[in-house]
Amino acid sequence: MTDPVTPQDLIRWSEALSGVARTGLGFTQSLYERERFEEILAIAAEIRVAAGSVFDPHDLVHEWLKGVGQGVPGYQTPKVAVGAIVQNELDEILLVQRADSGVWLYPTGWADIGYSPSEVAVKEVKEETGIDCEVVQLLAVYDGLQRRFTSVPLYSLVFHCRATGGNLQAHPLETSDVGFFPLDALPTMAVGAELWGPLAAHAFSGAPVDVHFDHPRTPVWRGDHLIVDLTDDVDD
Repeated sequence: MTDPVTPQDLIRWSEALSGVARTGLGFTQSLYERERFEEILAIAAEIRVAAGSVFDPHDLVHEWLKGVGQGVPGYQTPKVAVGAIVQNELDEILLVQRADSGVWLYPTGWADIGYSPSEVAVKEVKEETGIDCEVVQLLAVYDGLQRRFTSVPLYSLVFHCRATGGNLQAHPLETSDVGFFPLDALPTMAVGAELWGPLAAHAFSGAPVDVHFDHPRTPVWRGDHLIVDLTDDVDD
């Protein structure tokens, strides 16, 4: 039986159509093709509005067109975010309270040019919490749209890290609070804990951890979302 279409499905489809159209605009020299790609953008904007976007469709198309480049720079790809699940000597996890939403999450931020992903993890932890850490391993690679924790196309790389020093200090703009928490006593607004909590517990135990990723769906557009499937093999 086919699952009903959700607003997040519409967002994903809208972003996919928008990406195809903007990539086409970046490579084509044909006026006819440009008109067709712009029509696709308009359709994608209508789908996004149907999903609950507060923006006017024309404003969405305008914003998408602003990001169109020529050739390879115009090829549309997901953004990359890097997160760090940091363990201290008490096997507690380092969390930050986001200043914009009030939710608690492990330190995470956009990948910066000139840094490797693991270097971004170390940098984000230091900037957001004041804690120094070392990277142990890559834990997971998630598709934010498929996992439904973002409304923009992004891949999230999550590293297991160990605290090595520093002092807890919240970033004055990005976070309102920081702290280490036992995995069985997380803050009430710890967003996504059902996803990353079991993975953190498994990693903190010292047991080998395979890198988790979103397996291909069948069919791709309407297959199972597998929102919390990773818990099946980290509870063993």
